[in-house]
Amino acid sequence: MSAGADSVKSIFFALGANFLIAVAKTTGAVFTGSSSMLAEAIHSYADCANQALLLWGMREGQRRPNRDHPLGHGKAIYFWSFIVAIMLFSMGGLFSIYEGIHKLESTEPLLYAWVAIGILVFGIAAESVSLWGCLREVNKDRGSQGLWHWFRNSRQSELLVVLAEDIAALGGLVLALVFIAMTLATGNPAWDAAGSISIGVLLVVVAVLVGVQVKSLLIGQSVESRILERMREHLAGREEIDTVYNLLTQQMGRDVMVAVKARMRPAASAAALIEAINRVERSFREAFPQVQWLFFEPDVAD
Repeated sequence: MSAGADSVKSIFFALGANFLIAVAKTTGAVFTGSSSMLAEAIHSYADCANQALLLWGMREGQRRPNRDHPLGHGKAIYFWSFIVAIMLFSMGGLFSIYEGIHKLESTEPLLYAWVAIGILVFGIAAESVSLWGCLREVNKDRGSQGLWHWFRNSRQSELLVVLAEDIAALGGLVLALVFIAMTLATGNPAWDAAGSISIGVLLVVVAVLVGVQVKSLLIGQSVESRILERMREHLAGREEIDTVYNLLTQQMGRDVMVAVKARMRPAASAAALIEAINRVERSFREAFPQVQWLFFEPDVAD
């Protein structure tokens, strides 16, 4: 995990953009009677609630360890990220599909279609700025990894949730624009209903992808493989260590727990062995500052 990636900044970028877009979409839905616009408005309000939940989860994760939670509350962000995925699935996806199906048989014409198109163009511009801000933070964390590879392997659930939401929001806006334009060109309101259904399907797919990723973090995942390999190399390079038998890690929000089982090189005394282990631990923490809990077990066999 990169300390340079600022998830809070990305969330506030998205929250500000989504609130402005939600107000604009609501105005457009009232004036035009557009099903696609209403689906998009509900989507944006749900996104605002989602970003508030992520901020709450990050705050919860910073609570100090106590007797009941000796390893801290870092995993709280995973719980709230999973709630966000559920909201995106239900309030965003399923509602949009329901609204579209409900309007399929409607014969009411779309009013003030150009107002809707203008609002959607504004929304696309605002959402693009939000996505740009999120990608800027993602790029600090992903390094040379491809974006899909990063999404599948990142341990920053709040950042991958914001990225997925921004992509879904931008995709939904584009779909709404296309289907409203089709409605305007053909005079057939069924195109608008089809747009709402398409937006709903997009949101459901994104919600499932996010849910699958966050589920793994909730169950318990190690650090990313690239970081785990660097940890192994660091320990193997220490002169105090003869053999690393086992290295277990678990991501706890922004913090990491590490357990090491290793054969130490011969020491003159028990005190010298303890000092050698302490040197290794100090070096390890300096190399990987995200490590908050480090358990070291010296042994002569695995």
